[in-house]
Amino acid sequence: MDLNNLSSNWKRLQKSLKKDTLKPPKRKANHDLLQPSRSGVKRRTPAFQKSSGNGKSKNMALDSSKKSAPSASLALWAEDNDISPQDLAAAYGTSVKNTSLPTTHVLDENTNEGLSSVAEAGKYISIDCEMVGVGPTPDEDSALARISIVDYHGHQLYDSFVLPKESVTDYRTFVSGITPQLLKSARTFESVQADVAKLLDGRILVGHAIRHDLDALLLGHPKRDIRDTSRYPGFRQLAGGRTPSLKKLAQEVLGVDIQSGEHSSVEDARATMLLFRREKEGFEREHAKAWGTGKKRAEKTDNGASKASKKKEKKRKGRKR
Repeated sequence: MDLNNLSSNWKRLQKSLKKDTLKPPKRKANHDLLQPSRSGVKRRTPAFQKSSGNGKSKNMALDSSKKSAPSASLALWAEDNDISPQDLAAAYGTSVKNTSLPTTHVLDENTNEGLSSVAEAGKYISIDCEMVGVGPTPDEDSALARISIVDYHGHQLYDSFVLPKESVTDYRTFVSGITPQLLKSARTFESVQADVAKLLDGRILVGHAIRHDLDALLLGHPKRDIRDTSRYPGFRQLAGGRTPSLKKLAQEVLGVDIQSGEHSSVEDARATMLLFRREKEGFEREHAKAWGTGKKRAEKTDNGASKASKKKEKKRKGRKR
């Protein structure tokens, strides 16, 4: 997010904190804001709740319709700098009766930027896509219309509108935010696919129901290098064993509001990365169960390759007979 546009109060807070937001320090766990649940996943106390003197939770908003949580962009910045939601509210000059914080708009100056000229991809990247309906059955058939990728700290690495090959018959604007006007500046599917393939190469990909995004891009990615928040057992318990929506996880685990109207693929990618970061150790434990670690993983890969070679050799000999 563009920190130059923040309020004067927020800028004063930044100055007093004396922190470098471009190189965020390692975040320390704020145990006051994390509430353990039966599923083992820690839930975020919403910014509009505050603990009273007697230890009970007190609602700080007068009307539930006025309650608002921070955007994923702001939450990522605050988490990297170990700043609580209460401090965010104070920085924006909000009273205890109104703790709403600014949200990121669907479109901003970095929308459709393509590959960022500033941010550099690290080990982890998060992806999210927006789709439109195509052909005679737009409720069933979808095509990629926007893709966004962010890094571990939520910095935008890539954002582009994508020109569908098929005829668009439902822009789904109320959800996707896509309009005919926006697609006039869209890049071709082939150019976007090539850009994204380069970013994915050799990196761990974080996403929510990520198979749909990869299918839309006609790209693959090694399963061992995927971290899918829709499949993480701890998150699925919050939905009674079913696949949880990203919106539900953002609200219950992060205390962050997303997808209230038109979706922003940048915000959704940031929320997904926040979820992964919150349960990173749990994700890696699940990954180790499936793929092993270090030497065991190499042995597993070698054994798999060896078995495949033996099968091919057996087939070859069978043909000779």
